[in-house]
Amino acid sequence: MIVPGPTDSLLDVAGLSVGHWQRLDPEVTVGTPEIPGTGAATGCTVVLADPSAVASVDVRGGGPGTRETDLLDPSHSVQRVDAVLLTGGSAYGLAAADGVMRYLEKNGKGIPMGAPGAVVPIVPGAVIFDLPVGQWSARPTADSGCTAAATACSTHLERGSAGAGTGARAGALKGGIGSASVRITDGPAAGVTVAALMVANPVGSVFDPVTGLPWGVDAARAEELGLSSPSASDLAAARALGDKGTVLNTTIGVVATDAPLSKAACRRVAVTGHDGLGRAIRPAHSPLDGDTIFALSTGTADVTDALRDSPSIPAFAAELPILAAVCEAAAVVVERAIVDAILSATSVADIPAYRDVLPSVFGR
Repeated sequence: MIVPGPTDSLLDVAGLSVGHWQRLDPEVTVGTPEIPGTGAATGCTVVLADPSAVASVDVRGGGPGTRETDLLDPSHSVQRVDAVLLTGGSAYGLAAADGVMRYLEKNGKGIPMGAPGAVVPIVPGAVIFDLPVGQWSARPTADSGCTAAATACSTHLERGSAGAGTGARAGALKGGIGSASVRITDGPAAGVTVAALMVANPVGSVFDPVTGLPWGVDAARAEELGLSSPSASDLAAARALGDKGTVLNTTIGVVATDAPLSKAACRRVAVTGHDGLGRAIRPAHSPLDGDTIFALSTGTADVTDALRDSPSIPAFAAELPILAAVCEAAAVVVERAIVDAILSATSVADIPAYRDVLPSVFGR
């Protein structure tokens, strides 16, 4: 059984903090092949792990933009990361990771390399394609990443059209950044927390055209979220929106747990996180997306008793019973985080938000 965490966000995993940087001009337009966009609507988001966390990644989309993902292969030497960057700006936005490294180096975080202060921070990252929203040249820089890292907070998380979700679009609707967490209450992983932070910018649809509700939101979940069935007129308006109309997209994010897991186990958590992405976005993992999920293990939960009491099979890793429960929860929190991003997003550059197109879902 699982229950939502206290803040229902990535911050429920002890040791993690999240910082945003965004630039959102009052007057911003979406560019077309004929007319360039104006203003700026972009940003980046940094997840800091203090102390560093065991990490891996799974890349499923056909057009990813990433940094340091090879390092996260379970067979490679480095086991832990100091931060993860999620950013707008397409490949240009990866420059923001340099600023995150600058911040971490200044604070002595990274792999020690001998001399005092000689460290190499490990900062993998992934991008979304938001360049058509605003001026093509408006994108996160190294200074943006440094600012996001310096303002990271462990008690409050802004969602929706913020950070890396500022210029995001989800199908024909405004995308954004969302989060969710659960606490496992029984079984070998009892007491473990699993959470996700996702930036939704897919080419695919994020709502069911039959019900008008976000994909993956059944009647029971709709009741939990306080959502109603939409009016016929709202549903007709949503169906008439059409396609996104851009060939470059991508949904990216982080799944984290306080369960102590190996790097190989983190890879499996990232893999199963994509199941949640597939539930909340249709289609997912297309050739037009760069869908990427990082997985982090802070290892702060005490699972000593669970490991001792679980049946031992020599052919299997001792962590397997806990890993299985974490993987199941990972799919749930990724799905919920994407739904949270869509429900929290607000309109930018006349890109309609879900709450504006289907206000009757919220009782308005």
